[in-house]
Amino acid sequence: MSDISVITGIHLESLGARLREARIARGDSQVVFAERIGVAPSTLRAMENGEPAPAIGHWLAALWVLDRLPEIDTILVQESLFENHAGRRRVGRKRSGNP
Repeated sequence: MSDISVITGIHLESLGARLREARIARGDSQVVFAERIGVAPSTLRAMENGEPAPAIGHWLAALWVLDRLPEIDTILVQESLFENHAGRRRVGRKRSGNP
């Protein structure tokens, strides 16, 4: 198993566990929550178990039902160029032949 498979597996399992906790906090069974997000209960189980196969659209539907969809906008946010270069100084190059 490659390093990336191990790392993504850990994150998917953690995400699935958080989904399960949020569903239970709502008081929804797997069957009811699966209906709410428009998937089969087996797909919801796969999501909660951290399996990589469920489509990203299913995750977005789950976030919407949990009223957490805006959080997706925090992923891969590009920093402004100004923030990336604040405090950096340009270093001049040495010119040959100058005293």
